[in-house]
Amino acid sequence: MTGSEPASARIDTTRPHPARVYDWWLGGKDNYPVDEELARRILAVDGTVLRGARANRRFMQRAVRTVAEAGVRQFLDIGTGIPTEPNLHQVAQGVDPASRVVYADNDPIVLRHAEALLRGAAEGGTDYVHADVRDVDALLGRASESLDLGAPVALSLVALTHYLGDDPDGDDVYGLLARYVDALAPGSHLILSQVTPDLSPEAVGKAAGHFRRGGTPFFPRSLPEFSRFFDGLELLGPGVIPVSGWRPEPVDVAAQAEGIVPVYAGVARKP
Repeated sequence: MTGSEPASARIDTTRPHPARVYDWWLGGKDNYPVDEELARRILAVDGTVLRGARANRRFMQRAVRTVAEAGVRQFLDIGTGIPTEPNLHQVAQGVDPASRVVYADNDPIVLRHAEALLRGAAEGGTDYVHADVRDVDALLGRASESLDLGAPVALSLVALTHYLGDDPDGDDVYGLLARYVDALAPGSHLILSQVTPDLSPEAVGKAAGHFRRGGTPFFPRSLPEFSRFFDGLELLGPGVIPVSGWRPEPVDVAAQAEGIVPVYAGVARKP
């Protein structure tokens, strides 16, 4: 594996970072007091977040396996977060060891873990790009050093789009996603999950407020707003659905009994 930035990149421990907050919810140790403080505040007002974090990881694994079994052998995971097992490359290379995977994130602590832990099967390859999702040209340029963008790629943004807005004067999340999809070859797939206010409006609204006060923009989206990300693409069954219901395995069926997870998920193919 190669990296695109030095591991000495500075880690800002004065502000919470979504990847590290998520790590705390998953029971990880790669976070700082500022991350734990925000994670606990959100958990206090939204008891679904732990279920949501686990459900998102399981969805990623199911979606990647589905796409890999359909023949895709290249994966670009943006907003990968701090590695947990099994990670995307382990799932993809479990289907075909020759699969190539590129992770991208903008937190230096993720880079440090990537250098140490993200080691793929020898037949394939695993790489890491230290870049922000908003820098489309730079991110794709670096990813293309490991991936052939002229062949199908599975683009994964799991639990990322709710940190991106759609204000004409700020982030244009729909335009951003369209730029990535436009750069991919026919036969590529888009894997997405996103927090929604539809299923637990009061708790999600309070959690969004805590994120924003902590300096992290947060934009839960309704079903029509989330479904818009897949415009022009062919949705795989069962379509856009709450995350635990997307092609569930027994563990997901059992987890649904624990309560609501206010997250939508979907996978679509570029025709």
